[in-house]
Amino acid sequence: MTRRALLAGGAATLLCALRPRAFAQAFPRKPLRLIVPFPAGGGTDAMARALGDALSRDLGQPVVVDNKSGAGTVIGNDAAAKSPPDGHTLLLNTSAIAIVPSLHPKLPYPTRTAFSPVVLLGRAPNVAIVRPDSPLRSAADFVAKARAHPGRMSYGSAGNGTSTHLAAELLKSSAQLFVTHVPYRGAAPVINDVLAGQIDLAFGTLPSVAPMLTGGKLRALAVTSAQRSPLLPDVPTFAESGVTGYDADVWYGIFVPGATPPAVVEQLYAAVRRAAQTEGFKRRAAAEGLALTLDGPLETARIVRAEEAKWRHVIKTQSITLE
Repeated sequence: MTRRALLAGGAATLLCALRPRAFAQAFPRKPLRLIVPFPAGGGTDAMARALGDALSRDLGQPVVVDNKSGAGTVIGNDAAAKSPPDGHTLLLNTSAIAIVPSLHPKLPYPTRTAFSPVVLLGRAPNVAIVRPDSPLRSAADFVAKARAHPGRMSYGSAGNGTSTHLAAELLKSSAQLFVTHVPYRGAAPVINDVLAGQIDLAFGTLPSVAPMLTGGKLRALAVTSAQRSPLLPDVPTFAESGVTGYDADVWYGIFVPGATPPAVVEQLYAAVRRAAQTEGFKRRAAAEGLALTLDGPLETARIVRAEEAKWRHVIKTQSITLE
């Protein structure tokens, strides 16, 4: 009886040890859905499709990109959060996922438990731009003039609550500046008014302004990231220009519903890392100005929490609303 009990106990222990691995090995069992909370045709959508193609080849299952835009990414986030937590539904979002909790006090999903991070793909800066003949020759010029003439200078963004708006507001908070914000609906009208001299400068995403910078139709004063962008190696950061510690880049991450088994999260992380090294995805990421980092689940979770705290402070101190 003793020997039989030992054998039974050993078998049970082995079964428990193998169960998570067996579950992971059975994954994926069906096509995957990659939710993108932005409209089709944009840069994030294009990156999702490049990643989906590479993931499909790696995992042996189709990856269907599902664009669910609206409410500042809340609609897509909610759809992902309420999907079955089996690893077959993924969310590709930007740093917006860490911003919306402070802009939308009544989210339809619980911020703390709705998602499990899989990977932080990489980072890209926003860019402060002026017209070619602007008297502002550097970011230091802008800061000095804004301090000398409080409230008389203006900047444009792609709209309230966007990364371009918050990057500028973090700068105002960090450098103690009083500059008037002019929100627009998207990047195109901002650029038009910069060129027309209606506003002093604007903050834009790197992909939206890069062609006009290359063509000499716009001039960059600084990038909002902590390090210079490989696409704009001659453009300094705001930190280099005297705003110590300033960092407001845009990052891109993959998330799954919060109760997804850790073994599946790890398998997805490994698959995304492989997919991100394919030439097709690296070309697409480079076109978005993305510097790949491929941080793992634990580090991504830490980054998201730190970003939530940073933007909560900025939104509160600068009295930012979506109105």
